[in-house]
Amino acid sequence: NTNVSLRPYLASLFFQVPLGKGRRCVILADGFYEWQRCHGTNQRQAYFIYFPQIKTEQPGSSEAAGSAEDWESVWDNWRPLTMAGIFDCWEPPEGGDLLYSYTIITVDSCKSLHDVHHRMPAILDGEEAVSRWLDFGDVPMQEALKLIRPTENITFHPVSPVVNNSRNNTPECLTPLHLVVRKEPKVSGSSQKMMQWLATKSPKKEDQETPLKDETNTPQWSSQFLQKSPLPAKRGGAGLLVRWLKQEEEEEVPAAKRPHSQ
Repeated sequence: NTNVSLRPYLASLFFQVPLGKGRRCVILADGFYEWQRCHGTNQRQAYFIYFPQIKTEQPGSSEAAGSAEDWESVWDNWRPLTMAGIFDCWEPPEGGDLLYSYTIITVDSCKSLHDVHHRMPAILDGEEAVSRWLDFGDVPMQEALKLIRPTENITFHPVSPVVNNSRNNTPECLTPLHLVVRKEPKVSGSSQKMMQWLATKSPKKEDQETPLKDETNTPQWSSQFLQKSPLPAKRGGAGLLVRWLKQEEEEEVPAAKRPHSQ
């Protein structure tokens, strides 16, 4: 047996022939396994996937099995999975008895199972769906294929790594495994205070830099004084030369008017 996606069905003659002949079947199983890849590691966690089960020790109760004790009580009235498939029979080339084979149809996984695996078997949920899938006389192929879709009516739980070996067939392969959730270390009160102090008291880079001088911070009285103070006269070489010439003229005029002594 094998499993095959629904999409290639209508395009492949290999599957069109048995579907056209109405060779539709239902595969029963307690459940199936899928492996979820653990983030950051090469390890995979196995999950057992099945129909929700009802406790048998409490008739009429709708509570599903949860704890390990509840798990032991549901096997007396276990509801198996009903998975849609197709079958065929063929004669070996070397002769002999007819061989029967079947395949399980798979579809995209439902929302609750998507984190574990992206594919799942096409599960027929309920007696009516099973009857319509098997009734190849009154239900044509196109109508029957409408039953092939993901179902949310499933549950699952992690199981022991012993299931990774196909030779193991013990109850431990089905018993729920309680995964250890890694918790973040709790921060003590003193550590919280230290973190708060470092966040508020630690020097910042921009505080260490010398701020630029802001001219707008000049006191008001200084700015008024600077505005009212006259600018000093421009002193240059031309001004000095003019004053020196004037001084020479003043000294020469009195000497010319002085009377000559006899």
